[in-house]
Amino acid sequence: MSEPKPLETEPYKGVRDFYPEELALRKAVFNTVRGVLEQYGYQEYDASPLEPSELYERKGNEEIIREQTFSFEDRGGRRVTLRPEMTPTLARMVAHKRRELAFPLRWYSIGNRFRYERPQKGRLREFFQTDVDLVGLPQGEADFEIIGLASRVMKAFGAQDADFIVRINSRSLLKEASARAGHNKETSRAYLRLLDRKDKISKEEYERELASLGEADPLSVIENAQGDEIAEERDRIMRVVEELQKRGVTNAVYDPTLTRGFDYYTGVVFEVFDTDPENPRALFGGGRYDELVTLFGGDPIPAIGFAFGDVTFIDFLTTHNLLPTAHSAPRVHILIENPSDVELARTFQDTYLSGVSSTVGISGKSVGDQIKEADRRGTPFVLFFKSDYASSPLALKELSTGTQEDLRAQDIAPYLEKAGA
Repeated sequence: MSEPKPLETEPYKGVRDFYPEELALRKAVFNTVRGVLEQYGYQEYDASPLEPSELYERKGNEEIIREQTFSFEDRGGRRVTLRPEMTPTLARMVAHKRRELAFPLRWYSIGNRFRYERPQKGRLREFFQTDVDLVGLPQGEADFEIIGLASRVMKAFGAQDADFIVRINSRSLLKEASARAGHNKETSRAYLRLLDRKDKISKEEYERELASLGEADPLSVIENAQGDEIAEERDRIMRVVEELQKRGVTNAVYDPTLTRGFDYYTGVVFEVFDTDPENPRALFGGGRYDELVTLFGGDPIPAIGFAFGDVTFIDFLTTHNLLPTAHSAPRVHILIENPSDVELARTFQDTYLSGVSSTVGISGKSVGDQIKEADRRGTPFVLFFKSDYASSPLALKELSTGTQEDLRAQDIAPYLEKAGA
């Protein structure tokens, strides 16, 4: 019998392995995001990535549910889905403890999501997403807070207003205009899905599909509306844009074609879009979903939120040269020449390098080889250890420059901190 073929080393198609350097970058990005969100009082929550499939089928994006979910039947015969998004989970959690929670809720979550789609630039089958939600307040100040927060996240990385725009519209405006154009419930949903694809298909294909849904174009209905509910909602959204601009979101614009893909949106929707021609795409977005919690019974709870994935966001940061500095390697390697000094070096490490990422040379290799390995690993400093460190200074060497300092044991950690290590 022949030996079995060796297993593949590549990960499953559309997902990523995160080696220490890549994980350090992802953590650095999300740590900046956490800092912004928690500064404004948002609390982190989490949940299992496994949910009953029904949670996504009742209200969501039909294409994602039908074609892009990882769904299966468990051993108990229950239909289960790996979460493609977080908002339905949030709604379920809020509904479960609605009598115990202190509204308004300012919550955020960072975790992995799964969509079975063709891997391409900006799209993978597993990605890590930040969801930010303000639950329990009606339209008004809550909308300004959430959209302003999305802008603050961008600017925390150094992005300028010219680097992105915030497109804003109203889902209820589109639904009302669609009904006025003669669409029934089904054709209205089809129209909103078509509008969501407008930038991804040709003008001819868009017009052909639009004609198949009815004679009137809902966008013309919106544009020409005067003195009715449609005109009132259109003008309200335009006033929201004006107010955002006054409050510092100067790159906010009204976009009557913006719809967003999920059926649970009920009011204002928005999208952050990269303006660089090298990366001309939507980065993230969100909107108001005031009725989602009613899927679980009880009265509606107003809510608004947004979400963004790590793939498109890091593409944006890369395009604009805004990636944060990320370190994964230990900051200092303690060089051991005499193997009998290892435990003494551990004591030194515990006593004088608390809070500093460090390694002790236990390989038994020569000092020269240890230095080469530390340099290859990306460790910026090496420390020449001596057993009489309590009474004699130790030599600390920066590998990139060759600079060497003789320091007392108690001065090493402060020196490293000052050097950014």
